Amino acid sequence: MSDIIFWRHAEANEAVEGQSDLERKLTVKGQRNAERVAHWLDRNLPSQCRVYMSEAKRSQQTARTLPRKTKLLAAINPDATASDVLEAVGWKDGRGADELVVVVGHQPWMGECISQLLGIQSAAPLSIKKSAAWWLQQRTREERVETILRAVITPEFL
Repeated sequence: MSDIIFWRHAEANEAVEGQSDLERKLTVKGQRNAERVAHWLDRNLPSQCRVYMSEAKRSQQTARTLPRKTKLLAAINPDATASDVLEAVGWKDGRGADELVVVVGHQPWMGECISQLLGIQSAAPLSIKKSAAWWLQQRTREERVETILRAVITPEFL
């Protein structure tokens, strides 16, 4: 079995003129929500997992609320495609990695990745709420790989 968690960055401040989108930081509410979800993840994650975050400050701040080692990946920045992201985190061709992967990032690619892995055909990607974590698991049944949704967590439910 292979597991992947998509964790959307928490609420961030609006961009100010002249500021790069990558420099936007979390709001106080965003920081609090990220900490709530991180606490739940920390209790439920195995001791070994890989946590990837984009170069965006809001993604880094969200990821760092989880007391795990993190890795910065430019390939999962806000302008990435679903294919770029899945390949960068070791889920090439929609097949899982050996170790649980947590990907902290952005819309719209996050909704596109989840839709693709779950086999959801839609004109628009799933809309993923800020701070939400979607936990997917791949398993093999009767020689067929299927992806199941294990959990969706938002700060309001914690």
